[in-house]
Amino acid sequence: MSTATEPTNEERARRDSARADTRRQLTAGRLPNHIGLATFVVAVVVVGAVLGLIGAFSLAATLILGTLLFLVTISVLSTVVEGARRARDRFARYLVTTAFVIALIPLISLIVGTVSKGVERMDVQFFTYSMRNVTGDELGGAVHAIYGTLIVTGLATLISVPIGIMTSIYLVEYGGTSRIAKATTFFVDVMTGIPSIVAGLFAYTVFSLVFGPGTRIGLAGAVALSVLMIPVVVRSTEEMLRLVPNELREASYALGVPKWRTILKVVLPTSIAGIITGVVLAIARVIGETAPLLVAAGLTTSLNTNPLSDPMTTLPVFVYYSYVTPGIPPEPYIARAWAGALTLILIVMALNLLGRVIAAKFAPKPGR
Repeated sequence: MSTATEPTNEERARRDSARADTRRQLTAGRLPNHIGLATFVVAVVVVGAVLGLIGAFSLAATLILGTLLFLVTISVLSTVVEGARRARDRFARYLVTTAFVIALIPLISLIVGTVSKGVERMDVQFFTYSMRNVTGDELGGAVHAIYGTLIVTGLATLISVPIGIMTSIYLVEYGGTSRIAKATTFFVDVMTGIPSIVAGLFAYTVFSLVFGPGTRIGLAGAVALSVLMIPVVVRSTEEMLRLVPNELREASYALGVPKWRTILKVVLPTSIAGIITGVVLAIARVIGETAPLLVAAGLTTSLNTNPLSDPMTTLPVFVYYSYVTPGIPPEPYIARAWAGALTLILIVMALNLLGRVIAAKFAPKPGR
């Protein structure tokens, strides 16, 4: 029976030397891991110092010129050390990262500015009082606008979602390449790009013809929003339905299941997560519209929960009028405008979270 012998010190030294040589070969011709961040910091500091010396320092100019200097410097360093191929890859990676950061700047600025200015009036009175008989520096509130936003948007959703989903089902499951399906797709694409004020004028005209001139009610605002919402629901739902594998439909047909039941029990449950996401995006698309609601739903300072009678104020209209036509003194009106904008953002955020929860709950589970 033989036993393994312990390696000698000389053999261990040779193994360690071989491993070190292997590591050097693997890392040869590569810049250090943190060279990108270090180069960016140095570039910004150098640009800031130069601008300071010539008396033209500004944070924006420093960041922009520093970023350009960083991209040029890192490309030269990478070309010299790593070669042209890796230099191009590194330049593309840093360029994409820079574009991502630039896209985040206005978003972060918007959120920080809205939260910092809107939280000042996020009190109990803001959510429990309306603007009826509020003058001067009285606090007042936006409960009438919050109710109006929820009612008008809810009605628009009830109108748009069934029409949009059923239209998508027709285009995917029944229409095929028929002329009606092609014409419907064309007009849906056209409706996606119409100005929102056109939808408001359409709803105002229809309700004026039916109920009399000058009719401005919550239902008219809901119809105006549904005109903008239906194309988004149609296009998003259509794409989700087309992603359902045809094998699932064929398996259902092979079992003798009729087409309408296959759509109801197989196609829609498979794509329900994407459909819900599209509906949430459509709601977020219209909940902040101002122009069509100014025309169709009107403006009131009182709480109105009846969409079939009298004007109804929504948060976008409330924010618009508070900011554009403030009273005297203007500070309370401006504060209410920022609080209304923050409230609208919170509502959209809550809708997105709710949509994600519903989509996750009803999405098909792996292995099923």
